[in-house]
Amino acid sequence: MALENRLDLRLSQRLILTPQLQQAIKLLQMPQLELAQTLNLELVENPFLEEVTEEPETEEYVSEEEGSPPPEDDAEMPLEGLINFGSDEYFDERGSDGRDLGYFSPGLEEQPSHELFYAKKPDLYDRLFWQLRLCTADDEIRRVAEIVIGNIDDDGYLRATADELASAAGTDIDIMEAAISLVHSFDPPGIGARDLKECLLLQINVLNLGGTLVQRIIENNMEDLQKKRYSNIAKQYNSPMDDIITAVKIIEGLEPRPAVNFTGAETNYIVPDVFIDKTDEGYQIILNDDGMPRLRLNNTYRKLLLNKETLTKEEREFLKEKLRLAVELMKSLDQRNRTIYRVSESILKFQMEFFEAGVQSLRPLNLKDVAEDISMHESTISRVTSNKFLACNHGVFGFRFFFSSAIQSDSGDVSSTFVKDLIKKITAGEDAQKPLSDQAITDKLKVQSINIARRTVAKYREELKIPPQNQRKKYE
Repeated sequence: MALENRLDLRLSQRLILTPQLQQAIKLLQMPQLELAQTLNLELVENPFLEEVTEEPETEEYVSEEEGSPPPEDDAEMPLEGLINFGSDEYFDERGSDGRDLGYFSPGLEEQPSHELFYAKKPDLYDRLFWQLRLCTADDEIRRVAEIVIGNIDDDGYLRATADELASAAGTDIDIMEAAISLVHSFDPPGIGARDLKECLLLQINVLNLGGTLVQRIIENNMEDLQKKRYSNIAKQYNSPMDDIITAVKIIEGLEPRPAVNFTGAETNYIVPDVFIDKTDEGYQIILNDDGMPRLRLNNTYRKLLLNKETLTKEEREFLKEKLRLAVELMKSLDQRNRTIYRVSESILKFQMEFFEAGVQSLRPLNLKDVAEDISMHESTISRVTSNKFLACNHGVFGFRFFFSSAIQSDSGDVSSTFVKDLIKKITAGEDAQKPLSDQAITDKLKVQSINIARRTVAKYREELKIPPQNQRKKYE
């Protein structure tokens, strides 16, 4: 068969995401904090965007006599006055206006500590290096100990082996072990441990509990300790249960993460995207714009773009592109706000009983119900409800909190979120010495007309991170 070239015309339909649509989708699924960072970045990169700021009102000075200049408190003194001006006169004059200069305080009021003005709080590594500088070890061991400290993670554990550290430091294994032992002697106790067992053993050595039942349990019975098989431990050491419980309580008081109090991580608080407030006229939906820059187009650059004589072709093309991007960004932001508002309005309509009474009135709901209600695609609803939060009089909840599957009961379908809340309350109110089994929790739910299987209770309990029955048991 001979090869030949020919032209064919074909009609086809394809779904293509334009750059404008991609930007709208990207902004739609951003949480509040990430969106604020993105807008601040756009303010820097796009000259057509500027932030709307309210100019503070300035008060003009009005003198008592018309035409008289304002008083000059800090006017420069004449040269003769400076020559004959002594220190006593300086303090008398500067203290006459009631200002405390800090040199001669007449009262006994305690001044704030300089530690309150530190730009950075000392972290774990500052504390360890400070102790290293104070120790009297050999210079080589101190040098190697610096490498050991540099390999300690945020939990306080040494994640590299002694052989790896010795190879990196260019020293022998004995010096490396001595450096690790030196770091183990630092505060906080357990720092530089290579696993949990070593961490706990280092801490009981500080408590002078070496060679006791506590040490033997840590060395040999970590699995029994985790699963609370205390009877097996008592049989192994032929000890009374009271002694085992006392040793277990000492172990529970140890810190599995020795560096937990020295982490420099900042706490990130949840910022609600939507507020739903109850007023006399009903519920009001308010989009949270706190901390969000308010954008507008810069008039200076708009006028500059209209002036064709002062711009080259390249400059005009650059400004036209930036103007197009700025307009599309503002349109995408407006569309994002409208979509979030409509989804919040639909959730309020479906979950009105929750906003009135609380979690016990939460009804089953899925994304498809909201999508059909506001005539949008289900994927759009999924993007809107991802990583966003809603604040109401019952607390702050993620949007996904309001979507749950239905569970049959004698009084009708109930939300799985409500069932999980019941399981949490049941386990919180149980006897700690006789915790309830999954079957017992199932029976308690049946009393409240909720019929679910025991495996479903176990599944929900695991999702709530509630330990099983044997691990919830506590001993006095």
